[in-house]
Amino acid sequence: TMPNKPVQIHSDLLDQVVKEARASERRRMNFNFHQLEDPANRMLNAIEPESYIRPHRHLEPPRDEAFFVLRGQGVVVLFKDDGSVEHVCRLDLETENFGTDIPAGWYHTIVSLQSGSVFYEVKAGPYEPAKAKEFASWAPGDNTPEAAVYLEQLKKIISEFD
Repeated sequence: TMPNKPVQIHSDLLDQVVKEARASERRRMNFNFHQLEDPANRMLNAIEPESYIRPHRHLEPPRDEAFFVLRGQGVVVLFKDDGSVEHVCRLDLETENFGTDIPAGWYHTIVSLQSGSVFYEVKAGPYEPAKAKEFASWAPGDNTPEAAVYLEQLKKIISEFD
């Protein structure tokens, strides 16, 4: 039997995911193309600028990850193990910085710099919640008062990074 029909990635779909992100408490929303047990996890990720994604890595098991910008602007930030910023990978169609590919083991986060931003994300599956992410001990947890402060500090560092 043939698999499900293809999903066209067009502006209507992006608009819908952005709308859901803006309405959500976390100010972001996934649209998954994969089933959780699939060998490749593929999704749209609409992220608003005030959304904080706690820095994390995929080490056990090691999983590479790639991000592409479809709309808006963002930055993938890679950190040394001590929490200092090592790489700032800009995602911006206007400057033709289309995406970035992160080797397994790097602590990273993605920061949206423009409302309505949508990214396409790919990483190896299957998705196993217990092992999916190793959070950075030096970064504040989600939904903490410190998270918003840390995100603002990160944006300042990003703006000064070449």
